[in-house]
Amino acid sequence: MNELQLICNIAYLWVVKIMWQLLLRIQSHSFPPLQGKRICLLIAHPDDEAMFFAPTLLALTDPSLDNRFVLLCMSSGDADGIGETRKIELMKSTDLLGLQNEDLVYIVEDPDFPDSMTATWDPSRISQALTRALVIPDNTTDTKTSHPPETTVDVLITFDRHGVSSHPNHCSLYHGARRFLDTLMKKHPSAECPIALYTLTSTTWIRKYSSFLDLPLTMIQTLWFRKRSDNPPAPLFLVNSLEQYSTARSAMTDAHQSQMRWFRWGWILLSRYMFINDLKLENMR
Repeated sequence: MNELQLICNIAYLWVVKIMWQLLLRIQSHSFPPLQGKRICLLIAHPDDEAMFFAPTLLALTDPSLDNRFVLLCMSSGDADGIGETRKIELMKSTDLLGLQNEDLVYIVEDPDFPDSMTATWDPSRISQALTRALVIPDNTTDTKTSHPPETTVDVLITFDRHGVSSHPNHCSLYHGARRFLDTLMKKHPSAECPIALYTLTSTTWIRKYSSFLDLPLTMIQTLWFRKRSDNPPAPLFLVNSLEQYSTARSAMTDAHQSQMRWFRWGWILLSRYMFINDLKLENMR
């Protein structure tokens, strides 16, 4: 490499860094985050939190936002018989991504939720698991009430109906989360749902693997469809800084070592979800 090429490469890196900082500034001013909320991130397997939701975790666990965050993982990822290893890896990953308290990470081990590329999980069973985890029992005998049900969270975050990768376990979480909220409100038809459901937007194959280059297009789209009300903010648009991207990468490479096949490096380098999370507020009416 000659001197001119070296100078050009350095200049290119500086331009990328400056443009990224500019876009981050626009994002922080245009898209308010959740503040003072009790939030549950619902995932299917250990490593989902790092591969898909790292920008969400790194942003919303910021102590300045005063959120209370829990993570619910619906399987130990035991497809290859290494579920115990993957549970330990999940704890290491969440520690890097902002959840330092292991008591805030819950792993469900139930034969109804096998880690499988061919298994669709029953939405009713997911709904029942969420009810046990997130709802304070109502001992009243009224068949219908006007007051909202009591819950331990204000916000539930999970995959959308396409699951980003079309993995049936991911897609099942969307249908299970909606079934959970629909069931929750049957006894409270005139009350407002106490839990806001946000889902991670799936994109086309090209955009999914366009890395940080998808940020400008996603920002424009999100600004176009943004609602005027900021309570709750809709949609959520969360972007990793370059330092946060490095942390998200470490959550995969250092914590989830059992999953580091060659193609994971492609995901770490090329996936937009390592940099960007755009979360849609679902309409539960």
